[in-house]
Amino acid sequence: MNIQENISLKPLNTFGIAKNARFFTAVDSEMQLKQALVWAKNQNQNVLILGGGSNILLTKDFDGLVIKIEIKGINLIREDENYTWVKVGAGEGWHDLVRYAIDKNWAGIENLSLIPGTVGASPMQNIGAYGVEIKEVFESLDALNRSSVQMETFSAEACKFGYRESVFKHELKDQYVICTVVFRLKKKPDFRIEYGAIHDVLKEKGITELSIKAVSDAVSEIRMSKLPDPKKIGNAGSFFKNPTISQKQFIELRSVFPEMPGYPTPDGVKVPAGWLIEQAGWKGKRIGEVGVHAKQALVLVNYGNGEGSDIKALSEKVGQSVMEKFKVQLQPEVNFI
Repeated sequence: MNIQENISLKPLNTFGIAKNARFFTAVDSEMQLKQALVWAKNQNQNVLILGGGSNILLTKDFDGLVIKIEIKGINLIREDENYTWVKVGAGEGWHDLVRYAIDKNWAGIENLSLIPGTVGASPMQNIGAYGVEIKEVFESLDALNRSSVQMETFSAEACKFGYRESVFKHELKDQYVICTVVFRLKKKPDFRIEYGAIHDVLKEKGITELSIKAVSDAVSEIRMSKLPDPKKIGNAGSFFKNPTISQKQFIELRSVFPEMPGYPTPDGVKVPAGWLIEQAGWKGKRIGEVGVHAKQALVLVNYGNGEGSDIKALSEKVGQSVMEKFKVQLQPEVNFI
């Protein structure tokens, strides 16, 4: 274990925010992680667990130990006629796993192509896109209890998955570190192409015989056309969750805004946050070094020298505008540090 001091976190967060960690270490094994947690406890230091840095907004320097999870490995642990169970290290890049699964012809996560971040963050956020969520392919995970420094296994039920939610974002927040995740992937694809523009892209390409690679390529093309590359412009992908409102409120809003899109859910109607933000006049708007992306209003961006506090302030102004216009509350997906 190598503890470094006063390390810049700018290259380690996709917003490209220039904040520092008082102490920093990268761990590639359960043993190193345990050692880092014990060191932090003995030194009375706060701990921040960092994966791909794609879902955090740094608003200040971190006065404690930042532990970057680099636990790797993709291992087939069992299979049957219909499924393959794969155990994956939390430090693996998410899209790297998607590409690996496609090469092996394992289906179920092709719609989640090009989502930034690491495998360890995927169940924490219950990441989802184009009609698919992690909970549909999730089997279990092993996480280290930060207090007892013992490994525990969580089933899908124990994770309490919701829309971009899990137990690790609420009652167990900051109490565990996810080390490995087991996914149950399909040998026989169940294609989901009715969401977004997947069907249209496949049609434009003249693809009549579906494959998981064709779906992945279509999803990647759509994402690249709408979302900025974090290597070129700082962002964390979708900044806000799509809000769910009551059927009654949706009907009332539709009477005023007849073009408002909405998708029925068991809890009401889900409305695209990007549409709300665009209608509130924020799409493409820039304030100093930060702004709302010109192609996708759901994405807040750092043009180079913005501060986390600037992006936070912008998010609050956007949320206030949407509330004033639609009486709908926006919730950030991004975690503020």
